[in-house]
Amino acid sequence: MDSSMISMVIEQLLSFQTIIALVIGVVGGIAIGALPGLSTTMAIALLVPITFSMEPVAGLVMLTAIYTSATYGGSIASILLHTPGTPAAAATALDGYQLTLKGKASTAIGVATFSSMVGGFISGIALLFLAPPLAQLSLMFSAPEYLLLAIFGLTIIGSLSSGSMLKGLASGAIGLLIGTIGIDIITGFPRFTFGSMSLESGIALIPALIGLFSLSQVFILIENQVKSGKKVKAKQATGKFFPSKSIIKRITPTVLRSSGLGVIVGIMPGAGGDVGSWVGYNEAKRFSKRKEEFGKGSVEGVAGSESANNAVTGGAIIPMMTLGIPGSSATAVLLGGLMIQGLVPGSELFTTNGHLSYAIIIGFIIANILMGIVGFIGAKYFIKVLDVPQNLIIAIIITICMVGSYAINNSIFDIWVMVFFGIFGYFLRKAGFSTAPIILGMILGPIAERSLGQALVMSQDNFFVYLLSRPISVIFIVLILLTILTPLIMKLIRNRKKEAVS
Repeated sequence: MDSSMISMVIEQLLSFQTIIALVIGVVGGIAIGALPGLSTTMAIALLVPITFSMEPVAGLVMLTAIYTSATYGGSIASILLHTPGTPAAAATALDGYQLTLKGKASTAIGVATFSSMVGGFISGIALLFLAPPLAQLSLMFSAPEYLLLAIFGLTIIGSLSSGSMLKGLASGAIGLLIGTIGIDIITGFPRFTFGSMSLESGIALIPALIGLFSLSQVFILIENQVKSGKKVKAKQATGKFFPSKSIIKRITPTVLRSSGLGVIVGIMPGAGGDVGSWVGYNEAKRFSKRKEEFGKGSVEGVAGSESANNAVTGGAIIPMMTLGIPGSSATAVLLGGLMIQGLVPGSELFTTNGHLSYAIIIGFIIANILMGIVGFIGAKYFIKVLDVPQNLIIAIIITICMVGSYAINNSIFDIWVMVFFGIFGYFLRKAGFSTAPIILGMILGPIAERSLGQALVMSQDNFFVYLLSRPISVIFIVLILLTILTPLIMKLIRNRKKEAVS
């Protein structure tokens, strides 16, 4: 950027309308993200019409601020109530809520805020400096790469079960089976719909997620109250909200690693923050020296998922702005908002309209910093939810679950889906099965199936040869093999060391 463009960018960012839009986007995004059922995509879609009468930079800065802040906001309900505000926050609930039960909600909120801010900031820097070259990488992705990406994601399933790996794999298989419900997009044949038109589009992810994570938790809370004969609640939260130096030192490698992974996942169209958060969580566990803490209250688990899902936001905007290819459903709506303002993705966006696009990108970076500030200031108010009587919390969660499930498609059927998965999730958890692999299977199963069908057509009966002829596919194959074989190799090494010592 030359000096004249820099001055134009600063002028755009310092306008009164842009500043107000930035604040509204951040605060509103956090609030929306914290409410289950009110998705990031829904929030952006509802506010796109408002941007018609706004200046291009102000309107688009507000939409991008909502995007990143709502992604962070989902962690608040996940940590405090075990109710993921957004699908991207489901991984955060695994360790965040366990920290809350131990009286460490302030630590969990602080780590989530810090990690989200850093992850979003890093993705904004990547968006600013690496957009054109990184966007070219997404052009090399086709059905084979998406198939292997989904398989790579499915290798995470074994590590998501804090107990038996066999039960974790069984849960993942259940998720894959649920993902097959609906009309087969290749053949057009309905599967497992039992004549119901409501099932032809498949099981809606958010009602299922709310049921498995939130309603099942409500049933467990009610059961604990009945058994104990008294109100059961989390320990009173203590400690500072801003992470201590020791915690920051401990989570920094995880935050940086997961942020990088999140940016890469974001660039891949269709992956999204939900996939990014599980990848970040898994890699945090893989590299951690305290693997036994995961699923029981690990700050690294919270940091891994939150830094990754917020890093996805900037990564997803990269192909949207440079190629017109949305990296997620939320950026698909953002793309509409961009084009409504007369801005067409491509080289002209960074040349002729460079002062606008760079102002939007820098506004996105500022939004992530402001999000962190608002998060730390508001944390002491967020945590007040723990002082609410348990019975009232149960009633509120049930109400939010019903409203959130209904709001997705304005469908009573989705409420029944949520109730079914709530009861199903309760019995699974009582039997020692993890619900997280089910959600991951539901997300990645359809991606893998769709990509497999397309890849088989593209390969013309030479499927494996075709895979090995594509460099990125080979890289994914190597990563999958390493993921599967590394635990076995490490176990052999440990056994040999024990034999040598004995």
